[in-house]
Amino acid sequence: MSERALRGTRLVVTSYETDRGIDLAPRQAVEYACENGHRFEMPFSVEAEIPAEWECKVCGIQALLVDGEGPEEKKTKPARTHWDMLMERRTREELEEVLAERLAVLRSGAMNIAVHPRDSRKSA
Repeated sequence: MSERALRGTRLVVTSYETDRGIDLAPRQAVEYACENGHRFEMPFSVEAEIPAEWECKVCGIQALLVDGEGPEEKKTKPARTHWDMLMERRTREELEEVLAERLAVLRSGAMNIAVHPRDSRKSA
């Protein structure tokens, strides 16, 4: 075949192969629905694990599997508060002891909390 016969046939873009005589893997159509009412089907292999959610083809939000189980909830750790972190470092008895010491210092008047150190410099 001469070079001129293939000129202009867009060999790079177009495939001349056909699907005739090829056995495709067995497939199943799985239906998804999103919150906006869009319903669509996605083809999956029969052997594939079907995801519980898929991005909607129309609006892009997460669509859920129709007649299937919802997505698994991710286990999250509860938020740690300041109190939780404090209790990791000290026992309740130690905290009561520290509180008693600080209250004793405040009651003795050894610590003057009425005047802030910066306020005393302004008056001088």
